[in-house]
Amino acid sequence: MYFVNKVRTWGGMQNTALHPELSLITHFQDLPDPRVNRTKEHQLIDILVISVCTLLCGGEGFNDMEDFGEAKHDWFKTFLELPNGIPSHDTFNRVFQALDPAAFLECFIRWTQSLREVVHEEIVAMDGKALRRALKKGGGAPVLVSAWARENGLVLGQLQVSDKSNEITAVPELLRALELAGCIVTLDAMGCQRNIAKEIKEADAEYVLALKGNQGRAHEEIKSYLDDAIARGTKELVKLETLEKDHGRTERRTYWQSGALDWFEDRDQWEGLLSVGVVESSRQVGDGPITIERRYYLSSLAPEPERFARAVRGHWSVENSCHWSLDVSIGEDQSRVRAGYAAQNLGTLRRLALNLLKREPTKKRGIKGKQKNAGWDHSYLLQLLGINPTSI
Repeated sequence: MYFVNKVRTWGGMQNTALHPELSLITHFQDLPDPRVNRTKEHQLIDILVISVCTLLCGGEGFNDMEDFGEAKHDWFKTFLELPNGIPSHDTFNRVFQALDPAAFLECFIRWTQSLREVVHEEIVAMDGKALRRALKKGGGAPVLVSAWARENGLVLGQLQVSDKSNEITAVPELLRALELAGCIVTLDAMGCQRNIAKEIKEADAEYVLALKGNQGRAHEEIKSYLDDAIARGTKELVKLETLEKDHGRTERRTYWQSGALDWFEDRDQWEGLLSVGVVESSRQVGDGPITIERRYYLSSLAPEPERFARAVRGHWSVENSCHWSLDVSIGEDQSRVRAGYAAQNLGTLRRLALNLLKREPTKKRGIKGKQKNAGWDHSYLLQLLGINPTSI
């Protein structure tokens, strides 16, 4: 018996009638099962629920999933079928190796869309993250590109980079899978590509792309123009300054932006380009030396330094709120799983668990604290899953 709620459709997307999390099992129960019927001893939805519960309570790998399931067998039996008991760690491993990552991602994206609230010009920060312990033959580590919605505090989706590719090819594919209309998409220098700018504009979104030497002449042209314009104090620039003081560290940031682009030879090759910008960061810790760094950007935003600054600062949330939590709280950086599709599918599962933990508002604790609460309190774990304990 599965406890799911009915959902209604609006604007072409599903939205839950009560609590958004109630649709979690609904969204995943129709996921195609890669196993042949004669070899199936366990329901796919049972495997997925036990797996995500393990992560929600601080477990990490397939052995943890088996042990957690056995320890909680009687409790799981109250809302899962478990026709042949708890799957073995080998079963968890085989299922995640074989599960179609595209279909799993589609379910994940559909679920996150049901949670997501409309935010005007939400910052969606995209960045790649290597699974450093999951080294393959030849020494390469899988890289997962994630899209982090800053204001919603949600991972919208993630995609593994092809073995013979890099983030440049994965980003457009992920962009096409997401609902980004009205958002501001930010990427680091690896994503500063003409085709990516075009994909973002075709999604009815805006972009702020960090620019480094990988763009060769464009980087040199923009750097030269902005540095010279700042030195001359030209009126072509709009400017914003901010000052932050925290724990003995002082950081002053100055943002400059210009919409005067006649000098830029490649301006027509960047879809929707309206401005170039630079951020100068001046940092000092205590009485130590002052360090100064400048970073340059291409953007489809008109010259409004407050919007530009919000996008630049917002990009780092993918590192601070997403990647850091995945490594420190959910143990992604320690995972050695690499066979088949297991690395990508576990990556999606970890982001699902992270979304559930970050979205839960009743416990005023960090991710680790909420994981402890989930392990101690079955009612709280059901709450994370979106299941009403009184329904069981």
